[in-house]
Amino acid sequence: MNNEDAKNSPYLEKIWLKSYDTHVKPKIDLEYYSIAEMMKRTANKYPNSLCYDFQGSCATFKEAEKYINSFANFLVESGVKKGERVVINLPNLPQFIVALFGTFFAGCAASGMNFLLQPNEIRYQLKDSGAVAIITLDSFYEEKVREALQTGDTDVKIVITTSVADVMDLEPAMKEQLIKIGKVPYGKVEPINSIKYFTYKDIVDKYPNDKSPNVEIGPEDVLLLQYTGGTTGPPKGAILTHRNLIQIMQIVAHWFDPGSNPGEDIYMSGFPFFHLAGLQFCLQSVFLGSAQILVPDPRDTNYMTGKMKEYEGKIALMYNVPTLYMMLLKNRKFKKLDLSSVIGYISGAAPFPTKNINEFEGVVGEGKLVEAYGMTEASPGVTMNPYLGKKKVGTVGVPFPNTEVKLVDVTDRNKEVPIGTPGEIAIKGPQIFKGYWNKPKETENALVDGWFYSGDVGVMDEDGYLTIVDRTKDMIIVSGFKVFSVEVDDKMNKHPAIELCSTVGIPDSDRPGSEIVKLYVLLKEGYQASEEVKADILKYAQDNLAKYKVPKFIEFLDQLPLTTIGKVDKKALRKM
Repeated sequence: MNNEDAKNSPYLEKIWLKSYDTHVKPKIDLEYYSIAEMMKRTANKYPNSLCYDFQGSCATFKEAEKYINSFANFLVESGVKKGERVVINLPNLPQFIVALFGTFFAGCAASGMNFLLQPNEIRYQLKDSGAVAIITLDSFYEEKVREALQTGDTDVKIVITTSVADVMDLEPAMKEQLIKIGKVPYGKVEPINSIKYFTYKDIVDKYPNDKSPNVEIGPEDVLLLQYTGGTTGPPKGAILTHRNLIQIMQIVAHWFDPGSNPGEDIYMSGFPFFHLAGLQFCLQSVFLGSAQILVPDPRDTNYMTGKMKEYEGKIALMYNVPTLYMMLLKNRKFKKLDLSSVIGYISGAAPFPTKNINEFEGVVGEGKLVEAYGMTEASPGVTMNPYLGKKKVGTVGVPFPNTEVKLVDVTDRNKEVPIGTPGEIAIKGPQIFKGYWNKPKETENALVDGWFYSGDVGVMDEDGYLTIVDRTKDMIIVSGFKVFSVEVDDKMNKHPAIELCSTVGIPDSDRPGSEIVKLYVLLKEGYQASEEVKADILKYAQDNLAKYKVPKFIEFLDQLPLTTIGKVDKKALRKM
């Protein structure tokens, strides 16, 4: 791009600033302090405020800080050095929060692990990260973790096991009874030679809790080694620093500033903590001194609605994937709740069909759903619809303060695309990661002159609102034409018989290098798979889509495969 083009660039002009809420500044002064210091400040400022509630087992920030100190002192006394990695293989339990901040207090980096990984995948993350310690449920250990460690080719020297019952106030007899009837998962911990074993309960009971280790933490020290999905190869560990996370939290707090009540608000999310959306929301809660309702199983909407009833009038923010909001909508109890205290229902990680947004807001209130966009490499926030101002349904809002966004040609990164034209999204800002762990080539390809090239394809309108149209790898090429699967999905989701659908490309045997559009469909209750329904869906597609975008194949499924956070798993669909 030459100097004249740069002067006229709508992205350089930041056309989105006119769409900001009146309280939001284009650029805010960001300060640095470590995430460990963040927790200490919150515990000092709001010592008696609720930190978390897990099935009625609660702790204030001051109480949580003591558990965290014990965990940190254990790591240091066990020889874990500053900068080393600790893997956390847990659901959304209090132990995750304690292990996370305990790792930070010890000056180490945390790496959340998807607890649904298979032994070979667990071994890969442990080896690639060079982790020296792992905390896991004893049931996970027996099922998969032990097998992953048996080869002896990882650097793991410490295994910490825990149980759900460790944080529940139960008599021993009651605990044994719950284990016996399967209400509390339990696993047998068989040691492996050369690895030292500890239990979470012993750590928080026996190690000093009055103060944390004396460790100096710098802004560029690694905070998280966050593994991405690996849809185009082995998972990559994104390096996120203390500066990345503390500054994105300041930006998000500024975005919601008029509606937040630090030290009093209650937050709730079904995102697992091993996913950065859930983890950042957990950290944001601590940053603002807000309590977290921990949700170990987001599919249990009765539990979620029960907790919402218990804290009725106090819950301020929720953050979920669209499918979970749709599941909550089907729960009769949800519709009976007093939701007046909720200032926003943040939605991210997947597209939210327009018709479902309208249905959801018909229950919770117009303008309450706040669609957002981000990714692991951006800590993970990039754009969000205004909290108070105009929300454009179907868009993911406008770029955050201190954040630059531009859209470039998918085949030429040096060429910006005009407003209204699809292009690859590139991002620059304090939240952008430092690179991929031990993967210099991938880092060099993704990070150029401070810009992160996301692999996502979007369109920006004249007001600066961004619409995600696809991942570059999910884009379907039909006889040279680009078909954005997200666009087709959103259009087809409006058909009255379709509950949820997803489009993928399959190879066209008659035209090498070309693909055919295939639509997988989950029907609404009351509709049955038949040639008549299929013909009606096809007719709808023909009436509403360009000819090359129309699905050539339509297949009905009893359920669409979902990822662990509730997104439709296109990778699994392509394998089918």
